[in-house]
Amino acid sequence: MKLVRFGKPGKEKPGLIDADGKLRDLSGVIAGIGPDQLSPKALAKLAKVKTAKLPLVRGNPRYGVPFTGATKFVAIGLNYTDHAAETGNALPKEPIIFHKTLTCMQGPNDDVMMPKGSVKTDWEIELGIVIGSRACNISKKEALNHVAGYVLCNDVSERAFQIERGGQWTKGKGCDTFGPIGPWLVTTDEIPNPQKLEMWLDVNGQSKQRGHTKNMIFDCATLVSYCSQFFTLYPGDIITTGTPAGVGLATKTFLKAGDVVTLGMTGLGEQRQKIIKYRAAK
Repeated sequence: MKLVRFGKPGKEKPGLIDADGKLRDLSGVIAGIGPDQLSPKALAKLAKVKTAKLPLVRGNPRYGVPFTGATKFVAIGLNYTDHAAETGNALPKEPIIFHKTLTCMQGPNDDVMMPKGSVKTDWEIELGIVIGSRACNISKKEALNHVAGYVLCNDVSERAFQIERGGQWTKGKGCDTFGPIGPWLVTTDEIPNPQKLEMWLDVNGQSKQRGHTKNMIFDCATLVSYCSQFFTLYPGDIITTGTPAGVGLATKTFLKAGDVVTLGMTGLGEQRQKIIKYRAAK
Protein backbone atom coordinates (compact mmCIF):
# COMPACT_ATOMS: atom_id res chain seq x y z
CA MET A 1 0.00 0.00 0.00
CA LYS A 2 0.95 3.60 -0.54
CA LEU A 3 -0.39 5.52 2.46
CA VAL A 4 -0.59 9.30 2.53
CA ARG A 5 -1.85 12.21 4.58
CA PHE A 6 -3.32 15.05 2.55
CA GLY A 7 -4.67 18.51 3.21
CA LYS A 8 -3.61 21.75 4.83
CA PRO A 9 -0.91 21.63 7.55
CA GLY A 10 -2.37 20.39 10.79
CA LYS A 11 -5.60 19.27 9.12
CA GLU A 12 -4.39 16.35 7.03
CA LYS A 13 -6.65 13.37 6.33
CA PRO A 14 -5.51 9.78 5.82
CA GLY A 15 -5.53 8.43 2.30
CA LEU A 16 -3.98 5.92 -0.04
CA ILE A 17 -2.85 5.83 -3.63
CA ASP A 18 -4.72 3.21 -5.64
CA ALA A 19 -3.39 0.96 -8.40
CA ASP A 20 -4.14 3.66 -10.99
CA GLY A 21 -2.19 6.30 -9.07
CA LYS A 22 -5.32 8.07 -7.83
CA LEU A 23 -5.76 9.44 -4.33
CA ARG A 24 -8.49 7.82 -2.21
CA ASP A 25 -9.84 9.13 1.09
CA LEU A 26 -9.35 6.74 4.03
CA SER A 27 -10.90 8.96 6.70
CA GLY A 28 -14.06 6.85 6.74
CA VAL A 29 -11.98 3.79 7.65
CA ILE A 30 -9.25 5.08 9.98
CA ALA A 31 -8.82 8.26 11.98
CA GLY A 32 -5.20 8.77 10.96
CA ILE A 33 -1.93 7.11 9.99
CA GLY A 34 0.01 6.87 13.23
CA PRO A 35 1.42 4.26 15.62
CA ASP A 36 -1.92 2.45 16.00
CA GLN A 37 -2.20 2.00 12.23
CA LEU A 38 1.42 0.98 11.59
CA SER A 39 1.53 -2.38 13.35
CA PRO A 40 1.62 -5.55 11.23
CA LYS A 41 -1.88 -6.48 12.41
CA ALA A 42 -3.34 -3.06 11.63
CA LEU A 43 -1.69 -2.88 8.21
CA ALA A 44 -2.93 -6.37 7.34
CA LYS A 45 -6.46 -5.31 8.23
CA LEU A 46 -6.15 -2.12 6.20
CA ALA A 47 -4.91 -4.08 3.18
CA LYS A 48 -8.28 -5.86 3.05
CA VAL A 49 -10.18 -2.62 2.46
CA LYS A 50 -11.82 -2.53 -0.97
CA THR A 51 -9.97 0.37 -2.51
CA ALA A 52 -12.46 0.93 -5.32
CA LYS A 53 -15.17 1.77 -2.79
CA LEU A 54 -13.15 4.54 -1.16
CA PRO A 55 -14.01 8.13 -2.19
CA LEU A 56 -11.79 9.64 -4.86
CA VAL A 57 -10.11 12.91 -3.92
CA ARG A 58 -10.42 15.53 -6.63
CA GLY A 59 -7.94 18.25 -7.45
CA ASN A 60 -4.33 18.41 -6.34
CA PRO A 61 -4.22 18.56 -2.56
CA ARG A 62 -1.07 19.12 -0.53
CA TYR A 63 0.63 16.03 0.89
CA GLY A 64 1.88 16.12 4.46
CA VAL A 65 4.30 13.78 6.22
CA PRO A 66 2.60 10.43 5.52
CA PHE A 67 2.54 9.28 9.15
CA THR A 68 2.37 10.77 12.64
CA GLY A 69 3.49 9.81 16.12
CA ALA A 70 7.28 9.77 15.80
CA THR A 71 9.16 9.90 19.08
CA LYS A 72 12.49 10.22 17.32
CA PHE A 73 13.95 11.08 13.90
CA VAL A 74 17.17 9.07 13.70
CA ALA A 75 19.70 9.72 10.95
CA ILE A 76 22.76 7.84 9.73
CA GLY A 77 25.86 9.63 8.45
CA LEU A 78 28.43 8.61 5.84
CA ASN A 79 26.61 5.41 4.88
CA TYR A 80 27.61 5.31 1.19
CA THR A 81 31.19 4.64 0.13
CA ASP A 82 31.17 7.30 -2.59
CA HIS A 83 29.78 9.97 -0.23
CA ALA A 84 32.39 9.22 2.42
CA ALA A 85 35.07 9.54 -0.26
CA GLU A 86 33.79 12.84 -1.66
CA THR A 87 33.80 14.39 1.83
CA GLY A 88 37.28 13.10 2.63
CA ASN A 89 36.18 10.82 5.47
CA ALA A 90 37.27 7.27 6.23
CA LEU A 91 34.63 4.56 5.98
CA PRO A 92 32.92 4.17 9.36
CA LYS A 93 33.50 0.92 11.23
CA GLU A 94 30.08 1.23 12.85
CA PRO A 95 27.04 3.26 11.81
CA ILE A 96 27.27 6.96 12.63
CA ILE A 97 24.07 8.01 14.43
CA PHE A 98 22.73 11.51 14.92
CA HIS A 99 19.24 12.92 15.36
CA LYS A 100 17.17 15.38 13.40
CA THR A 101 14.48 17.28 15.26
CA LEU A 102 10.85 16.22 15.09
CA THR A 103 9.94 19.82 14.27
CA CYS A 104 11.95 19.74 11.04
CA MET A 105 9.56 17.16 9.56
CA GLN A 106 7.33 18.52 6.81
CA GLY A 107 5.48 17.58 3.65
CA PRO A 108 7.43 16.50 0.56
CA ASN A 109 6.62 19.57 -1.52
CA ASP A 110 6.57 22.24 1.16
CA ASP A 111 9.07 25.09 0.86
CA VAL A 112 12.46 24.61 2.51
CA MET A 113 13.45 27.69 4.48
CA MET A 114 17.10 28.63 4.80
CA PRO A 115 17.81 29.32 8.50
CA LYS A 116 18.85 32.78 9.63
CA GLY A 117 22.53 33.27 8.82
CA SER A 118 22.71 30.28 6.49
CA VAL A 119 25.51 30.28 3.94
CA LYS A 120 25.85 26.55 3.14
CA THR A 121 22.41 24.93 2.91
CA ASP A 122 22.77 21.55 1.18
CA TRP A 123 20.68 18.63 -0.12
CA GLU A 124 20.80 14.88 0.62
CA ILE A 125 18.42 12.34 -0.87
CA GLU A 126 17.85 9.40 1.47
CA LEU A 127 15.74 6.31 2.07
CA GLY A 128 13.72 6.51 5.27
CA ILE A 129 12.69 3.49 7.34
CA VAL A 130 9.43 3.83 9.32
CA ILE A 131 9.09 1.60 12.37
CA GLY A 132 5.84 -0.35 12.78
CA SER A 133 6.36 -2.27 16.03
CA ARG A 134 8.48 -1.73 19.15
CA ALA A 135 12.11 -2.75 18.65
CA CYS A 136 14.61 -3.09 21.50
CA ASN A 137 17.87 -5.05 21.19
CA ILE A 138 16.64 -6.98 18.18
CA SER A 139 18.76 -9.08 15.83
CA LYS A 140 19.51 -8.21 12.24
CA LYS A 141 17.54 -11.30 11.19
CA GLU A 142 14.34 -10.02 12.79
CA ALA A 143 14.90 -6.30 12.19
CA LEU A 144 12.80 -5.82 9.04
CA ASN A 145 9.83 -7.51 10.74
CA HIS A 146 9.61 -4.34 12.84
CA VAL A 147 9.38 -2.06 9.79
CA ALA A 148 6.02 -0.69 8.61
CA GLY A 149 7.38 0.72 5.37
CA TYR A 150 9.67 3.12 3.61
CA VAL A 151 9.64 6.79 2.63
CA LEU A 152 11.61 9.23 0.53
CA CYS A 153 13.54 11.83 2.58
CA ASN A 154 15.59 14.92 1.90
CA ASP A 155 18.07 15.30 4.76
CA VAL A 156 18.56 19.04 4.24
CA SER A 157 21.70 20.27 6.00
CA GLU A 158 23.38 23.57 6.82
CA ARG A 159 27.06 22.66 6.50
CA ALA A 160 28.50 25.71 8.24
CA PHE A 161 26.30 25.04 11.27
CA GLN A 162 27.06 21.32 11.11
CA ILE A 163 30.82 21.37 10.60
CA GLU A 164 32.28 24.76 11.37
CA ARG A 165 30.56 25.76 14.61
CA GLY A 166 31.69 22.97 16.92
CA GLY A 167 29.61 20.44 18.81
CA GLN A 168 27.60 17.76 17.10
CA TRP A 169 25.86 17.62 13.72
CA THR A 170 22.36 18.26 15.07
CA LYS A 171 22.58 22.05 14.85
CA GLY A 172 23.01 21.81 11.07
CA LYS A 173 20.48 19.04 10.56
CA GLY A 174 17.39 19.88 12.56
CA CYS A 175 16.52 23.39 11.39
CA ASP A 176 12.88 24.16 10.67
CA THR A 177 11.74 22.58 7.35
CA PHE A 178 14.94 20.47 7.04
CA GLY A 179 13.09 17.13 6.95
CA PRO A 180 10.79 16.76 3.91
CA ILE A 181 9.24 13.27 4.00
CA GLY A 182 6.96 11.47 1.55
CA PRO A 183 4.83 11.73 -0.49
CA TRP A 184 3.91 8.17 0.47
CA LEU A 185 4.63 5.62 3.14
CA VAL A 186 5.07 2.46 1.08
CA THR A 187 4.45 -0.72 3.06
CA THR A 188 6.98 -3.54 3.05
CA ASP A 189 4.88 -5.81 0.84
CA GLU A 190 5.60 -3.41 -2.04
CA ILE A 191 9.28 -2.96 -1.09
CA PRO A 192 10.39 -6.50 -0.14
CA ASN A 193 14.07 -5.61 -0.56
CA PRO A 194 14.99 -2.01 0.32
CA GLN A 195 18.50 -2.54 -1.05
CA LYS A 196 17.22 -2.51 -4.65
CA LEU A 197 16.12 1.11 -5.03
CA GLU A 198 17.52 3.69 -7.43
CA MET A 199 17.56 7.35 -6.38
CA TRP A 200 18.10 10.73 -8.01
CA LEU A 201 18.19 14.40 -7.06
CA ASP A 202 18.34 17.51 -9.25
CA VAL A 203 18.74 21.20 -8.45
CA ASN A 204 17.12 23.58 -10.94
CA GLY A 205 16.88 20.67 -13.37
CA GLN A 206 20.60 19.88 -13.19
CA SER A 207 21.62 16.39 -12.11
CA LYS A 208 23.33 16.31 -8.71
CA GLN A 209 22.86 12.87 -7.16
CA ARG A 210 22.43 9.47 -8.77
CA GLY A 211 22.68 6.48 -6.48
CA HIS A 212 21.39 3.07 -5.45
CA THR A 213 20.60 1.63 -2.03
CA LYS A 214 22.65 -1.48 -2.81
CA ASN A 215 25.67 0.74 -2.18
CA MET A 216 24.91 1.37 1.49
CA ILE A 217 27.78 0.48 3.80
CA PHE A 218 25.30 -0.72 6.43
CA ASP A 219 22.02 -2.06 5.05
CA CYS A 220 18.55 -1.33 6.43
CA ALA A 221 18.33 -4.46 8.57
CA THR A 222 21.70 -3.71 10.14
CA LEU A 223 20.69 -0.13 10.90
CA VAL A 224 17.42 -1.05 12.59
CA SER A 225 19.11 -3.70 14.69
CA TYR A 226 22.06 -1.44 15.53
CA CYS A 227 19.94 1.53 16.58
CA SER A 228 17.78 -0.73 18.76
CA GLN A 229 20.86 -1.52 20.86
CA PHE A 230 21.04 2.08 22.08
CA PHE A 231 17.40 3.19 22.32
CA THR A 232 14.01 1.59 21.89
CA LEU A 233 12.39 2.25 18.55
CA TYR A 234 8.63 2.84 18.64
CA PRO A 235 5.94 2.74 15.95
CA GLY A 236 6.13 5.95 13.96
CA ASP A 237 9.85 6.48 14.55
CA ILE A 238 11.94 7.06 11.43
CA ILE A 239 15.52 6.20 10.51
CA THR A 240 16.92 8.00 7.48
CA THR A 241 19.77 5.96 6.09
CA GLY A 242 22.42 8.16 4.49
CA THR A 243 23.05 9.67 1.08
CA PRO A 244 25.13 8.84 -2.01
CA ALA A 245 27.72 11.14 -3.61
CA GLY A 246 26.75 14.43 -5.21
CA VAL A 247 26.05 16.73 -2.28
CA GLY A 248 26.86 20.43 -2.48
CA LEU A 249 29.53 20.14 0.21
CA ALA A 250 31.75 18.21 -2.20
CA THR A 251 31.78 20.95 -4.84
CA LYS A 252 31.23 23.94 -2.53
CA THR A 253 27.99 24.78 -4.31
CA PHE A 254 25.05 25.42 -2.02
CA LEU A 255 21.40 26.28 -2.25
CA LYS A 256 20.11 29.82 -2.54
CA ALA A 257 16.66 31.35 -2.35
CA GLY A 258 14.65 30.59 -5.48
CA ASP A 259 16.35 27.27 -6.22
CA VAL A 260 14.15 24.22 -6.80
CA VAL A 261 15.17 20.77 -5.58
CA THR A 262 13.50 17.70 -7.09
CA LEU A 263 14.18 14.13 -6.06
CA GLY A 264 12.78 10.63 -6.36
CA MET A 265 13.32 6.97 -5.61
CA THR A 266 12.08 3.69 -7.05
CA GLY A 267 8.53 3.05 -5.84
CA LEU A 268 8.60 5.88 -3.30
CA GLY A 269 7.45 8.79 -5.44
CA GLU A 270 8.97 12.22 -5.94
CA GLN A 271 9.44 15.48 -4.04
CA ARG A 272 9.77 19.11 -5.11
CA GLN A 273 10.91 21.91 -2.80
CA LYS A 274 11.42 25.59 -3.46
CA ILE A 275 14.16 27.16 -1.36
CA ILE A 276 13.08 30.36 0.41
CA LYS A 277 14.79 32.95 2.61
CA TYR A 278 14.48 32.88 6.37
CA ARG A 279 11.32 34.33 7.78
CA ALA A 280 10.51 34.63 11.47
CA ALA A 281 7.72 32.45 12.80
CA LYS A 282 4.42 34.22 13.32
